[in-house]
Amino acid sequence: MYIDRTHTYNECRFLLVVIFGQPIAFLRIRAAGWEYLLTAPKINIKSLALDELKALLAELGCKPFRAGQLFAWIYSRGAQSFDEMTDIAKTERTLLASRFDLASLGLRRQELSSDGTRKFLFELEDGHTVESVLIPEEDRQTLCISSQVGCAQACRFCITGGGGFQRNLKAYEIADQVVIVEKFLAGGRKYSPETRSVTNIVLMGMGEPLANFDEVVKALAIITGEPGLGFSTRRVTLSTAGLVPEIEKLGRSGVKVNLAVSLNATTDEVRDRIMPVNKRYPIKALLAACRHYPLEPRRRITFEYVLLHGMNDSTEDALRLTKLLRGIKAKINLIPYNPSPGSEFKRPPDAAVKRFQQILQEHDYTALIRESRGRDISAACGQLRERETKAEK
Repeated sequence: MYIDRTHTYNECRFLLVVIFGQPIAFLRIRAAGWEYLLTAPKINIKSLALDELKALLAELGCKPFRAGQLFAWIYSRGAQSFDEMTDIAKTERTLLASRFDLASLGLRRQELSSDGTRKFLFELEDGHTVESVLIPEEDRQTLCISSQVGCAQACRFCITGGGGFQRNLKAYEIADQVVIVEKFLAGGRKYSPETRSVTNIVLMGMGEPLANFDEVVKALAIITGEPGLGFSTRRVTLSTAGLVPEIEKLGRSGVKVNLAVSLNATTDEVRDRIMPVNKRYPIKALLAACRHYPLEPRRRITFEYVLLHGMNDSTEDALRLTKLLRGIKAKINLIPYNPSPGSEFKRPPDAAVKRFQQILQEHDYTALIRESRGRDISAACGQLRERETKAEK
């Protein structure tokens, strides 16, 4: 804790009390001593990393282990108030409630597809919206979450990119998507890591995760941490459009989640046209970063390849891809394009998709066809948000 500089207002002198970078209260200077005047706005406790929370609680006179308890209540049990935290003394809960709040994202809308896919639209405190998609499969339930409001990468086949960039999400806004979906699926029942429904997390929603590097790394610490959400790093995947310096930085950071790279072309000419990021970091530089990326045993980099009819789906493209990825521990997800209204691109014929896969498999690559899910509920990235935005105008 420290006392900020003296402030003067209406000829009165005040001191601002600051704890761990956060304004807590104003004290009026009087001859007889200090007069407590004004409490500063509450801090959203979710905005603090575990170490930050430990330090702030120590300044407030709380035991450091309380930080772990609070993280467990917030993320493992989905607590929405301090009163729910019954293993913390009531006096301490009252203190915490006076200094912090537990603001969460608002679930503005959810839609259920005929194939079981669920789309969630969340409202942030400033009124912006972001999306998550829950994709059920036979042996897993994968939640695709967002890292930014909008996206600056402007990939031509992506609706989110066409809407421009508004802002980065905070770490707690990223992690909160998981918490709120779990609470929704629990239907009012208490949940825990042992009983949760979501098995896998992918950062493949709105935004470029590596363009929001610091907050995404903090969010991953919450998602994979104990205390926290406690997901295995093997069940968490970060997808990037190919920001080479940030891929290298991620490799040095010690973050052990899976890496996926949105490649989508086998020549710079085509990738320049559909992914402007390629003009900064062309295919050769991108794949060099992938070759040097530190992988744990039995892990591979996933290369995502959106198949666009007449653009990148030829036999020659498939053969070039087998050569480009040589020497990289790789698997390939082939994603036939999911057309949206007004799009300039089309989905390739099923025969072309199968042929592309076959060529990759003949060259000993694992190549899976990932069909688009939730077509009847606008489940492609950015579709529901775009539809809601248009409806409001």
